[in-house]
Amino acid sequence: MGTLVCFHAHPDDESIATGGTIARAVSEGHRVVLVVATDGDHGEVPADLGPGESLADRRRRETAESAEVLGISEVVWLGYKDSGMTGWEQNHDPESFLQAETESAALLLADVLRRERADVLTIYDWHGGYGHPDHIKVHQVGIRAAEIAGTSEVFEATMNRDAMRRGLDMARELGVDFGEDDFDPDGPADDGNPMGLTEAELTHGVDVSAFVEQKRASLRCHRSQITDTAMFSAIPDEYFLIAFGTEWYRKRGTVGPVREGWLFE
Repeated sequence: MGTLVCFHAHPDDESIATGGTIARAVSEGHRVVLVVATDGDHGEVPADLGPGESLADRRRRETAESAEVLGISEVVWLGYKDSGMTGWEQNHDPESFLQAETESAALLLADVLRRERADVLTIYDWHGGYGHPDHIKVHQVGIRAAEIAGTSEVFEATMNRDAMRRGLDMARELGVDFGEDDFDPDGPADDGNPMGLTEAELTHGVDVSAFVEQKRASLRCHRSQITDTAMFSAIPDEYFLIAFGTEWYRKRGTVGPVREGWLFE
């Protein structure tokens, strides 16, 4: 059995991007370690924070619950501040992940990779899926950490833009009106680039259909993030399976097009 290290930017990213992969790996006997770069302190602030409780405190507890649902063996926090979205003033906070020296952050992650003797590392694609500054930094730091630690199997978690387009087109043909929430996956995301990657750029479609309920349960652990959790909870089961039954990756050093595959092959 092997060890999978999943490197994510914020609490709840582990559920959204790799929750099914994590659950599948654990079911096969692999050890999974989650590394979270930031405290997620610029997410949604719930109305029920207790006296002296910060959003970061709440999100740390929610992540512990999510880890238990998914079977994660250990959660490691790198300790950086959330950088916020592109253009926010928090981008300039010297304690933010965005402002961290890449080499210093990579050494912290490399220590985890070495200690765990990681067989596989997941990060994000080159633009973080949708251009979030902290996601892009995860990509940069993750690549360097893998070089330092000698971790050769690196998978970039992302979205399948072609599948998103097909799904939206199918929904519209069935009469679904997205209203103001309608969007174009080929349009500019947070950094001006389209969402995710195309199937020509992807290498792996990982079948996690048997684990979508665990993925959904882990998402529900992140209750403070009302907008995200409500959106995922509202999706009917059959559509949730279609949308999230496959998780998408680009394996570094491998070329597309996408195929069905697994991180431990």
